[in-house]
Amino acid sequence: MSLRIAAVQAEAQTGEVEQNVLKAAGYIRQAASELVDVIVIPEAFVTGYDDDAFAGPLPSSRELSWLAPVQQAVDETGMTVVLNTALARDDIRTLTDVVVFPGGFPVLAYDKQHLYESERTIFSPGNHGFSLAVSGMELGLSVCYDANFPEHAAAAAANNVSVYINSGAYFPGGEHRRDLHYAARALDNGMYVVFRGLVGGTKEFIGGSAIFDPAGRRIAHVPAREGLAVASIDPTVITRTRADQRMWTDRRANLGSYDRRGALPPISSSKARQG
Repeated sequence: MSLRIAAVQAEAQTGEVEQNVLKAAGYIRQAASELVDVIVIPEAFVTGYDDDAFAGPLPSSRELSWLAPVQQAVDETGMTVVLNTALARDDIRTLTDVVVFPGGFPVLAYDKQHLYESERTIFSPGNHGFSLAVSGMELGLSVCYDANFPEHAAAAAANNVSVYINSGAYFPGGEHRRDLHYAARALDNGMYVVFRGLVGGTKEFIGGSAIFDPAGRRIAHVPAREGLAVASIDPTVITRTRADQRMWTDRRANLGSYDRRGALPPISSSKARQG
């Protein structure tokens, strides 16, 4: 069974929670015409990715009425949504993936574990991974900088994740690093990778929303400034790719200790010529 997934690329308005949530709901309804099962929305989309917004009042984890327009769109379309937001959680702040599904209560699913330098004075890191099952496939969650660390995606794959989902906000000049990371995480682990990115805003984010197949090939992207990247996720492609590209199957769980010898003795010129 295949799964249709859409990655949003859009601009969030700094500090305008109500406006941004309504915009997210609009993308959910738009994706319904593409027969999408799961839609994913960029990092900090609810508040905008902005230092002043992060330092001010944030949406609360205790009272989720701010999510009502998204929940209504989800109930109308039957879609599952992964929406990232800066969140006030009692005495800490987190960058959190919220999962919204039809007829249910939103799940505060995953807190970004690897915080970028500028985020560490404001946010607390998450302490666990998270996946959810949709149409029999495991979707693993990550946020931006998490995907820079190969072990994060590898941990997801080790927990039977078929689709590694990342939300991000890349600064100008980050195009090469962004695309290389997501293609590598796909090929390393023989799984699909879905990236959704912010554009514009006070930091002029560069988007790049795309979907990569298990061989690291980009199979969908957003060609315009805002829009949707949509692709079908096929589990048989994962099986075929892992049979051909065997890095995931052949990797060793334990490589033993690391033997450091220090500097080797110099080789004389005569011995070097003989060698």
